[in-house]
Amino acid sequence: MTGFKRLYGSHPLHLGAHLVMLFVAGWAINQILGAGNAINWLAWFIGAALLHDLVLLPVYSLLDGVLGRSARFGRRGQSARDTRQASSTPVVNHIRVPATIAGILLLVYFPVILGYSSTNYRHDTGHALTGSTRNWLLVSAGLFVCSGLVYLVRVIRRPASPSTLGTASPTAARPPGEQSPG
Repeated sequence: MTGFKRLYGSHPLHLGAHLVMLFVAGWAINQILGAGNAINWLAWFIGAALLHDLVLLPVYSLLDGVLGRSARFGRRGQSARDTRQASSTPVVNHIRVPATIAGILLLVYFPVILGYSSTNYRHDTGHALTGSTRNWLLVSAGLFVCSGLVYLVRVIRRPASPSTLGTASPTAARPPGEQSPG
């Protein structure tokens, strides 16, 4: 096992999982080409790649940068390093995760959420297209509420740091490798 891991660089299950996914991807491409939808699929794939790379990536990178800067410099007079040391529970991830999930849900279901596919939806499912926007907003709000509750629990359960207690332990001030007296 160690010889394989040294030669390949990872566990054999890693290689097996990649071979299975390669087979699934090959099967999917075979299905697309066999159905005669290759041009349609290629146009959507290239369009999605361009939309992501030229529009969505710069927008969400900018938003994440603004969010990160506001979280780091939220306290007056503190640098980013002081803020990281003072709070071991970063709030930025508790905003990123629900925002990302809500954004992915919007991206996947935007025709239904925005009401663009009401006739197709009714024809395909037999149901009226009502309440999709409300449901997406409720799911998004629920994600943010759950994330906020997790953040609250993490802040409450966070142990007090030595700087908040006013005293530091003698071992914390000693450089690593230095022996304690006695």
